[in-house]
Amino acid sequence: MSLDFQQRLTIIGQQSESLIGFGRGIEREALRVNSDGKLSQYGHPYAFGSALCHQSITIDFSESLLEFITPVAKDSDQLFAYLNDIHHYAAKNLENNETLWPISMPCFVENEDEIELGQYGSSNVGLMKTAYRQGLKNRYGGMMQIISGVHYNFSLPESFWSTWSEIQGLDLPAEDLKSAGYLGIIRNYFKYGWVIPFLFGASPALCESFVQGKKTDFKFKKIGKGTIYLPYATSLRLSDLGYTNSGHSSLKISYNSLEEYLDSVRQALRKKSPKFKKLGIKKDNKYVQLNDNVLQIENELYTSIRPKRVHQGNETPSQALRSRGIEYIEIRSLDVNPFSKVGITEEQVNFLDLFLTWCAIIPSEEISELQSSHFADNLNKIVTEGRKPGLQLEIDGCEQTVAQWGEWLTAQLKELATVFDKNGKSLRYQQAIAHIAPRFAAPELTSSARILQIIKEKNTDNGPLALSLSKTYKAELIAQEYQIWSDQHFEQEKLNSLQKQQKIENADTLNFDQYLQQYFIQSEKK
Repeated sequence: MSLDFQQRLTIIGQQSESLIGFGRGIEREALRVNSDGKLSQYGHPYAFGSALCHQSITIDFSESLLEFITPVAKDSDQLFAYLNDIHHYAAKNLENNETLWPISMPCFVENEDEIELGQYGSSNVGLMKTAYRQGLKNRYGGMMQIISGVHYNFSLPESFWSTWSEIQGLDLPAEDLKSAGYLGIIRNYFKYGWVIPFLFGASPALCESFVQGKKTDFKFKKIGKGTIYLPYATSLRLSDLGYTNSGHSSLKISYNSLEEYLDSVRQALRKKSPKFKKLGIKKDNKYVQLNDNVLQIENELYTSIRPKRVHQGNETPSQALRSRGIEYIEIRSLDVNPFSKVGITEEQVNFLDLFLTWCAIIPSEEISELQSSHFADNLNKIVTEGRKPGLQLEIDGCEQTVAQWGEWLTAQLKELATVFDKNGKSLRYQQAIAHIAPRFAAPELTSSARILQIIKEKNTDNGPLALSLSKTYKAELIAQEYQIWSDQHFEQEKLNSLQKQQKIENADTLNFDQYLQQYFIQSEKK
């Protein structure tokens, strides 16, 4: 018989030490912009080393879109020390008076041709990264390449899994137990993960240049010279305008078991796209896209959460998962927090720890295709009109307002926070949920409402606001001290990364066409 929440909480409370030692990592994206707030046209700064091989500083889809990557940290203080040190070094070494854009939606871009794709050197693996991005640009447009987000990588402590096994009444080998547990989190995240953009979404407005030439059914309002917004939106980044692809909904990815997930991804990778076929593969002997499938490679499958495993050698993500199971999960639905100089706060991380652990311990039934579609509809409601008074969501046959769902959820999270804080010398989890909980009933406290209110009060565009914040944050980041690393650490990492890239380039024996052919043959292997 399935245990209720109180029974599950009692077991966790009796074994609260199983909540010590979460694995946490942050990937923060940030555009480099000029002093006038326009997209940087300069290449990757030399001080940041090789974008292909640097462990902490790389680029994402465009040359101007930096990505900062922390190591795995076992406590949040260490996590933010890593993140602040990377930002400190980056701020000191930005060239040409550039700053880091502090919001998710991009700055003013007059023409998509201004967006240079990420460059990773002359090796085959580097050329493939750029060719993949060329495919994305041709498929979805260049503006999508410069949207920023924050990814939160999360793993549960090793000691947690025996407790989880008792709660769920499962007796499985360790690897299978973890995979089942993480898939349970993922299913519950699809069901309840709308709370993340509701609470932390910070992109209710965007520069009008972003939608140039695009057809949209959104009834935007306008403020300033060129800022458009939706009155109750929370995260336009996660809407069909932003970093999602509604065409992927037809792929029917299953998260009911690891085998089903891997098989459905495999089928998706083989699915041809009549639309993308019209683009061709090559033009003037240059790659237009890697192939004409719905997905060029697995990374193109855009979801708000992903199962992950550190790959070895030339493994694809699926091959790593099939070989050794799920190691951690990646949360991808966080907007850049404009009220933080590093794009995310410790309070947000504390909430995520609570919420994801809650997703692990509550029941997690299999999800049908119909349910999956419905949960996606709920998410879309939240990102486009989440703060609308009286907005209702239906979950498992129960329809309630966002405020009512929030009251139910936070009541359970508050109880869980008490268990979390048993192990520490602070009340950080109880304080985090106490501070965040009122936002469900008072959405004017959410990040999206706050940023929109500032724009309205100043009767200005979001661009000047973001530029002002970027300059303030740069000064603050330069002024602070290192907490863990040093200039010497980053200088050595720069040199190491450049040497690694050179070694990879020197080791290539195939031309690029041969490399791609071999890659896709290898990727077909289980």
